[in-house]
This record gives sequence, C-alpha cells and structure tokens, in this order.
Amino acid sequence: MTDSTSRRVTANLALTLDGRYNGPGGPGDLGAIVPYAVTDVGRDHLSRITDGATTALLGRRNAEGFLGYWPPVANDENADLRDRGYAKWLVDVEKVVLSTTLTEAPWERTRLVNAPVADVVAELKATGAGDILVNSSPSVIKALLAADLVDRLFLLVCPEIVGAGQRLFDDGLPASRWSLTRSETGERGEVAAVYDRAR
Repeated sequence: MTDSTSRRVTANLALTLDGRYNGPGGPGDLGAIVPYAVTDVGRDHLSRITDGATTALLGRRNAEGFLGYWPPVANDENADLRDRGYAKWLVDVEKVVLSTTLTEAPWERTRLVNAPVADVVAELKATGAGDILVNSSPSVIKALLAADLVDRLFLLVCPEIVGAGQRLFDDGLPASRWSLTRSETGERGEVAAVYDRAR
C-alpha cells in the first residue's frame, strides 16, 4: 500500500481555441476535434498520456463510447500502431467507471462506482500505484479541477473556434498555477501541451 500522495491524477482532453470539447451540435459534435486528433502530433500525444498510468477513471458516457470503438482497434493490423498501443492499454488496464445508472460493468477489468469523484480518487490514491488517468471524460475532469485534484493536464488544442458547445474551464473554478512541461505543434496548427500543477 502506498501513501495518499504517491499517485498523480492526470487528465486528457482535446479543446478548440475557444476552450470547447464539442461543438454546437452537442456531445457528438467533434468536427473541430477529430481532424487534429488523428495527425502525427495528435497520435503521439495519445501515446504519451498512458505513460505511467495504471488506472483509467472514466465517466459512464465515455466508458460506453470507448467500448464501442477501441477494443477492435487493439487487434486491427491496419490501424496506426499508436492507436493500437493505446487501445491495448485501455483494454488491459484497471478501469473505474463512475455511474449512477449502470448495474453491470461494460468492460473486463472494470469496477463501477456510484460515489463523488473526489472520494473515488482519494480511495484510489490510498490503495494503488501509478498514475490515475481521466481520459476524455469532461464531467469527471471538471469535478476534479473544481476540487483541485488534477496534477497533470494533457491538452490537444485544435485551431478552430466553434462559438458554442461545452467548455472545460467553467467560471468559478479555484485559481491555480500550471507549468508547461511539454509542447509540440503540428503542421495543421494543433498544439499538444502538457501542464503540471504547480503546488
């Protein structure tokens, strides 16, 4: 058992220039995100987010969406090797899914939890080792930012302004300072950035 400060909480999300993770069409409107996520910079960024991560913490919507997409990619010989690597990690890793409605785990190696995310993170930090990655689950990331529990942010910033849609950084978050630890710019203007919480 490790102490409660040895595990980092990391979070990954792609955003438009105006800070949105979807467009005006709702959660499925990713037209300003997907073209940049499949660039070399976007795929290299995806490869890095799992380094050191031993637990995936997901919201219900993302867990169900990922289940429909990623498992077949792990064994698809025609898929990009970086996509295959991420898919294999996701299939094999311990997954904790936050849900108030699911009664059966949608994946193998998955545990369902109906509890406040801050409590779940406290329990994970106290009982395991390695990073806890919240991957593309904005509702979970928002709750953790509000509680100042995110230690590292992986952001893919896409060079488009969509003008409407849901934002990651809502008004009312506690003030915090971050250090840029890595940045890479792609040919289409996308920026893959890693920020660490300065504490």
